[in-house]
Amino acid sequence: MARNNTYVLGFLVAGLAGLAACSSKPPAKPAAVAPDKIQGKAQVALNESTSLDASLNGGGPSVYLLDGLTRYRLFFDKAVQVEPGHEYIAEGVYAQKAIDAMGDPDQGKNGYPLEASSVSVVRMAWPALAFDVVDSYSNSLRAKVKRFPARPVFLVTRIEPVKGTDSAKDKQDEEKEAPTVPVAADKQRALLVKGPTVLTAPLWDPTGGTARCKVVIDEKGKIAELNSGAQLCETVPWSQFSYQPMMKGGHPVKVDTEVEVRFDPRK
Repeated sequence: MARNNTYVLGFLVAGLAGLAACSSKPPAKPAAVAPDKIQGKAQVALNESTSLDASLNGGGPSVYLLDGLTRYRLFFDKAVQVEPGHEYIAEGVYAQKAIDAMGDPDQGKNGYPLEASSVSVVRMAWPALAFDVVDSYSNSLRAKVKRFPARPVFLVTRIEPVKGTDSAKDKQDEEKEAPTVPVAADKQRALLVKGPTVLTAPLWDPTGGTARCKVVIDEKGKIAELNSGAQLCETVPWSQFSYQPMMKGGHPVKVDTEVEVRFDPRK
């Protein structure tokens, strides 16, 4: 009898354990990956009127966010109104980082980035897009990014202007900021202290050529902003450049100028 009671007790314990398992909550879904965020001054390039550039902004003009020497090309799934010169915060997918994280098993032999990587990045940003739209956007993205190193392209899911928190402080900062003066390229060239003005052409453009890059040089003679969309300009190591500071009225000023960099053909 005791043996039978043991079997009954074991059966009841197993049954209760099974019921507890059935009543437990399903495992939680993995947390969504936090979107990338960038902040910078908006630049609208009305002169870029190709069909490719229009497709990268829902049919609108090309839009960039300038964060120092990094010039992000914004990629929208619909047209967005952006005011030039205003500060914005954008959320979404930094295509360059996402594509590089996926890697390329063919080491660029079939072009960079891979078509599959471009499709994945577009779906990562806008999962609700129709298949034909994904194909169109991914082709545009791949053509814009080109080969390694990938261009700073940002697929935007949300963008909003930066709101000042202290108008009085903002006004003081503006008053303290040094004025910017335009300087001709040949005159600025004479003030160059160091910087590689001759480079070897990259793999994706082996013929090379001369790139004329618009930049802003700060009061200390360092290049602070890159305002050119040419991909050759984006490959120049601007942090290595140094100029004699420009003075006006006995005070240092910022300089808006153009720097020429020659890319020798690859042998």
